[in-house]
Parts: sequence; C-alpha cells; structure tokens
Amino acid sequence: MTECAPVGGIHSVRAALKFGAEGVDEVWLERLRRDRRLQELADLAREAGIRLRQVERAELERAAAGVNHQGVLAWVRVPSSRTESDLTALLDRLDVPPFLLLLDEVQDPHNLGACLRTAEAVGVQAVIAPKDNAVGLTPVVCKVASGAAETLPYVQVTNLARVMDALKERGIWLTGTAGEASDELYAADLTGPLGLVMGAEGSGLRRLTRERCDRLVRLPMCGRVESLNVSVAAGVCLYEALRQRRT
Repeated sequence: MTECAPVGGIHSVRAALKFGAEGVDEVWLERLRRDRRLQELADLAREAGIRLRQVERAELERAAAGVNHQGVLAWVRVPSSRTESDLTALLDRLDVPPFLLLLDEVQDPHNLGACLRTAEAVGVQAVIAPKDNAVGLTPVVCKVASGAAETLPYVQVTNLARVMDALKERGIWLTGTAGEASDELYAADLTGPLGLVMGAEGSGLRRLTRERCDRLVRLPMCGRVESLNVSVAAGVCLYEALRQRRT
C-alpha cells in the first residue's frame, strides 16, 4: 500500500497541486479561516478532482505534527524511488546530452529535498544515490523539494561505484567535488554528457566514489569557513553547469 503523508504550508501545497496533483489524495482546509490564497488552493484542488475537507484547526494541528501548515494540508502519496533498470531506460530514451546529479550517502532529508529542488530547476534528468546509508523519499524530503520529488526521478542503486562505471561506459563525464582538488569549479568544462558527484557533508566522497570520478574540482572559499552545506554546494555547481550548457 502506498503511504500517504501530510504536506503543509501554502507554497508546498500549491506546488503539489500544480506539479504532482495525481499524487494528492485529499486537501484539508481550516474551517474558519478566510484567505484568498487558501481559496486559490481550493480552486486548484477542485479543478484536479481532488477531495476537499473543511476541518477544525485542532485537527490540522494534530495531523501537521508541528509543521507550519498555514491553514492547509495536502495528503500526498509519497513517490517511490526508481531503480537501476529505470535509469538505464531513461538514458536510452534521451535525445540530449545526459545531465545527472550523483549524491554519495546524503542522509539529511532537508539536504536531499533542497538538492532535488535545484536539480529539477536546472534540468537534471535524474538524481542517483546509494540505497544504503542515504535518505530515501520521505515526507520531509517531498515538502522541501516543493514538487520536484514527484517529477524528477530519484534513483537508488545497490552499488554506486558500479553504476558510475556504467555511466562512464556511456561516455558520461563524472566531475566530483573535493576540498583538496587542485582545479576550481569555474575552470572545469561542464558541457556535454555530465554527472556531477557530491559527497555527504562532513565525510565527503567515499574512496571508491572519488576514484571513479574523471575529474575533481573545488569551490573557491574566500572566508574562514572550510566547507558549504551539500545542498548549497550542489546548487552552486548545478547552476555553473547550467550557465555553461546554455552558452
């Protein structure tokens, strides 16, 4: 049975209704609240044929479990991650150079959600991660991703190193990030078939993952901090790749 989880907040519910309405089972609205934005959400739900319920604030509070719901909850079917065979089929169908994001053991759902959101925004075709020691698609991930978890394939694989080898056989250039790399991000060619490889915050890339990268780059750091949050670093790298790929 597919798990349903509450997604709260006007922005997150709007994203779910606009970009993943087929996965929304029901929308709850606070009974006594009168708000133009809530009315817009109600109209979106009706247009998509989604059930609407008017509920008391106390019921919303219990279901939201601490989330700032702003008077609305959407009950969303949590999407399933894709498999290695799904990835193969996706790559076979592409008629443009592959643009992939590989995450090595990212465990924080907020980081994964933010990475998915940015990856979808720049046109990444799939995000790849190991099954073990990495977060899957949870309600928190879906909320932070603001609709990207429903539209962007998240592929969890048994052996990330083996998948990287298979990507290289397809001619996909793997560029990893590491603080000790000699080359800066902005000196790297990020056009053509590309897989950006990001390590977990703190531990970075594992040895086998690092060894399979064709090139390692670092982000320039001019202040006193030694590293960036993985979702922030991924955003910088993804948008530099987008900039290059559009010129």
